Amino acid sequence: MMKKIFLPLIIAATTATPAASETVSKSYSYFGVGGTTFEQIENDLFKRGPHVKSTGLRHPGATRMNFTTKIGYANDGRHCRIVSADTTVKASIVLPKWRQRSRANTEVRIFWDTLFADIKRHEERHVEIAKAHARELEQALRKPARYRSCDEAAARAKEISARVLAKHDRAQIEFDRVEGINFENRLLRLLLYRIERQDKAGKQS
Repeated sequence: MMKKIFLPLIIAATTATPAASETVSKSYSYFGVGGTTFEQIENDLFKRGPHVKSTGLRHPGATRMNFTTKIGYANDGRHCRIVSADTTVKASIVLPKWRQRSRANTEVRIFWDTLFADIKRHEERHVEIAKAHARELEQALRKPARYRSCDEAAARAKEISARVLAKHDRAQIEFDRVEGINFENRLLRLLLYRIERQDKAGKQS
């Protein structure tokens, strides 16, 4: 299944600013896929797909994510507090692009459309998981607390960030595991649904 690459969190101290919700930005890039049969397309996907270091393999899609958290501190002379925590997730999504559609028959086109839609949904879901954990990270950092110094507050922020990001990575791995188990049955259901929908459209036209 499609595995992900999770880059380390970056924590930057800033001056106090109003709290803001987590931000997610997405960019897309594509790799070419050839073939006019099911077997050719499948082989090309795993031959040309993005290489993922965590598995040592190529995959039909991937999402590379970077978390950046900016934290604001305030010191009243006696205590230091975290007064803002804003997390940004930058997701770079890599998807396949089929180059020989015009040469393939209708069945193969339906297969590709179904497969591509599932790959894209899978990668988009990884981004949603990251967004949820970015929100959780912000909320955990913003919980009211007083520290003896801003150095102590920064150390605590790093502990919180490491814990939430570790939870995030586990959630991503579990999602891939479940998706891998259900892949064939899910794709078959989607294919049947798409075929039925096209048949109905053909009868109505």
